[in-house]
Amino acid sequence: MKDLSVGKESKLIWQFATPMLLGNVFQQFYNIVDSIIIGNYLGKEALAAVGASFPIIFTLISLVIGFGSGATIIIAQYFGAKKFGKVTRAINTLYIFLFFASIILSIVGISLSGKIFALIQLPAEIIPFATQYLNIYLSGLIFFFGFNGTAAILRGLGDSKTPLYFMIIATLTNIGLDLLFVMVFQWGISGVAVATIISQGGAFISAIVYLNKTHKIVKLAIKKLVFDRAIFLQSLRIGLPSGLQQTFVSIGLLAIVWIVNLFGTDVIAAYTVAMRIDSLATLPAMNFAAALSTFVGQNLGANKPERIRAGLIATLRMTSLISVSITVIAILFSSQLMSAFTTDENVIRIGSGYLIIISSFYILLSTLFVINGVLRGAGDTLIPMFITLLSLWVIRIPFSYYLSMEIGETGIWWGSPIGWFFGLLLAFLYYLSGKWKNKSVVKHTQEISKTMIE
Repeated sequence: MKDLSVGKESKLIWQFATPMLLGNVFQQFYNIVDSIIIGNYLGKEALAAVGASFPIIFTLISLVIGFGSGATIIIAQYFGAKKFGKVTRAINTLYIFLFFASIILSIVGISLSGKIFALIQLPAEIIPFATQYLNIYLSGLIFFFGFNGTAAILRGLGDSKTPLYFMIIATLTNIGLDLLFVMVFQWGISGVAVATIISQGGAFISAIVYLNKTHKIVKLAIKKLVFDRAIFLQSLRIGLPSGLQQTFVSIGLLAIVWIVNLFGTDVIAAYTVAMRIDSLATLPAMNFAAALSTFVGQNLGANKPERIRAGLIATLRMTSLISVSITVIAILFSSQLMSAFTTDENVIRIGSGYLIIISSFYILLSTLFVINGVLRGAGDTLIPMFITLLSLWVIRIPFSYYLSMEIGETGIWWGSPIGWFFGLLLAFLYYLSGKWKNKSVVKHTQEISKTMIE
């Protein structure tokens, strides 16, 4: 556990974000390995099927992710205030919620998977692969929620290293099982999904056994779990806007997939691969923003709001430098990156075009993530939700559709940076207003310093 309310802001955020980033890099890495194995051994139809599945998975789990983020903010603020009894009750409440949510979503997702793929007009030759992959993946949702919920709890307590170790184990396990199930057992796309379930389940169970023996606060004992209604409602208040945001974002991504599907299998496969690379490239900004949220939450809980502005500036400097470096790499080596996943020249050409356009504007996206990280760490998630939805549904999707009709699939890609610019402008103006500063769960009699926004 790490107290982020004491020490140099930039050093604390860097030390906290780096293990988180490495953990998510490993998580994305085994998604990338999945795609490489699928693209090279199972073909572009199977590759497109996996790509079509992820927006649906994200849609199903987004509300739960939002609630989890709300609970993590509460854990961070109570930990900063040294209210450890409240921390334990918040952890218990989160675990109980995640268990029931995973069961319900697995049933709903499996029963509706075929209808959803038909609704977004996925080409007929891809639907059998996509349905098979999605149904197996959803059957293991309880392990996905369990492991990621545990990692989120630890990060709220300032511990970003322990989740990293278990993520490394999960990644290596997943890669080994991918190779075994696909190349040796010839299980096809089902083998990829089964490998993911086993690796996530193994990581979750291993983490719980380890934490129960070694950790002072995080212990999962089913008979001792207590559901705290007040903390649940607080988590809902903070997390529901994020959850709704994630839900509508994921539905928006399905709308983008629908536009992509209009252009056929090659564009779908190229989009699938490019999105894998894109997801890896945006991880630094996402993780530094998440670290900043925990930093803000703990410092508000400790009644040290004057440290927030310094943390924001330090994070912006780090993410801007990283974003520019990634942009240069993505532009110079776009074709080489795509060719690792497929040998189809048309797929490589289309995906390279995506990477060159999108990566040129990573600095906009990273700045948007960081500013939203401050707002969410303070417990203000409603306005960021509206900003995200406006930039997606009012700007990105209409522009992507219109431009795609005018200039082809390239127009879909241009919708993203246009939406990012609009979202960043609104988020920055709201940050300057300072209205977010009174959203903290832990209230102090001392008035919050104006230096937070000056």
